[in-house]
Amino acid sequence: MTRATRPRTRRGELDAGQQLLSRAAHWHADRGMAVFPLVPGRKTPAVEDWEHAATTDHLSIAQIWRRAPYNIGVAAGRSGLVVVDLDRPKGAGDTAPEPWHSRGAASGGDVLALLAADAGQELPATYTVATASGGSHLYFRQPDGIRLGNTAGRLGWKIDTRGHGGYVVAAGSVTFAGWYATTSLTAPQPLPAWITGALTRSPDQPTAARTATQQLKDASAYTLAAVSGELDKLLAATEGHRNDTLNRAAFALGQLVGADLLDQSTARDELLSAAGRLGLDRSEASRTISSGLTAGARHPRRTVTLRQ
Repeated sequence: MTRATRPRTRRGELDAGQQLLSRAAHWHADRGMAVFPLVPGRKTPAVEDWEHAATTDHLSIAQIWRRAPYNIGVAAGRSGLVVVDLDRPKGAGDTAPEPWHSRGAASGGDVLALLAADAGQELPATYTVATASGGSHLYFRQPDGIRLGNTAGRLGWKIDTRGHGGYVVAAGSVTFAGWYATTSLTAPQPLPAWITGALTRSPDQPTAARTATQQLKDASAYTLAAVSGELDKLLAATEGHRNDTLNRAAFALGQLVGADLLDQSTARDELLSAAGRLGLDRSEASRTISSGLTAGARHPRRTVTLRQ
């Protein structure tokens, strides 16, 4: 494009891309979705206290998106939403574990369809966004009287959920991987009861983390509780924070290893299994786990007093 034909933007005016993002932010606010800015071209918050910064106020939105071509985050809990995040494999070696593999599942969407069939239910049409990585975000309304937070892998392979304390990248945003685009304009529907049930199962029923820790051999109640707690935190970690959370979990379990409360190979296996459910690269996760376990073992946990 020559100097003579290049479009000019007057001082104070937004360029075309910034205008689209600003309009998309207002569009979401019109539908009751509390939005906040993400770093331009990325999926990370551009503000520290993003959950409290999220707003539906149009004046605030106009002021924020005038500053930069921010991507758009939707604070799920503040918006009264539970968003089911259906991911796809990260590479050729990222295949579904059993029982999903033998049932033909190749993505989070396939797993959710199988879960619906097992429950004898059909997934309702609801507001849906195609993600830049080829996955989908299904927007549902929070169930009455229940405060649902974030989960990772609790429903099944490649399925996360975002509620209170979580956010998703909104339609109209763009990253190096591509655009986030609306594929269904149907208003968010109530979260199906069978999904609510799976997310609110009672403590005596197995969760992904508890099922894993039940396989630990010769572990004390304290060690079991500590491992379960670290795995639960890891599986609930949001995208962009998972590797750091994995490192912290490895350090914490390394402290148990250093105190002879936990076998190192068992700790590694549990952490690798959880990392796989999160879709983390196995080789990178293995390096993170090794580093964290080694560092933690140098600072063994000295006291294991249980609160009564």
